[in-house]
Amino acid sequence: MAAPTTARFGKFRVLIGDGASPEQFVAPCGFTSKSLALSKNLTDVNLPDCDDPDAPAWVGRDVESLTASITGEGVMAAESVETWMEAFESTDSVNVKVEIELPAVTYTYTGRMHIASMTLGAEQGGRVTNNVEMQSDGELVRTLVTA
Repeated sequence: MAAPTTARFGKFRVLIGDGASPEQFVAPCGFTSKSLALSKNLTDVNLPDCDDPDAPAWVGRDVESLTASITGEGVMAAESVETWMEAFESTDSVNVKVEIELPAVTYTYTGRMHIASMTLGAEQGGRVTNNVEMQSDGELVRTLVTA
């Protein structure tokens, strides 16, 4: 059996743009887990059997819209507090990149996102934590670069 080719945690990066020109992207410090979810909103329609109108109809589905979300959780790193606070407090969406670096190819998703929620917390004996959810604001463009 051949083992799969995989990437380590640090090769999955969530980067936030600073809004400057030229724009600089930074990966805020502190995440211990992160994810990118890509979703389709679908509409359903019953497709009747034209040869047998009494047969059950199959459901056909069409794509109505696409959306993406990013979630991340971990510690609230002092180095990243302002990046998160400024992005959350903005009424405009911010530029975001997600990079997934595999040995032969790097996938990059780029687009605008809103910080939909940010939850800061702490437990006695622990550290301050930061849980973030971002929602897409328009298209996320996927590009790939081969090594």
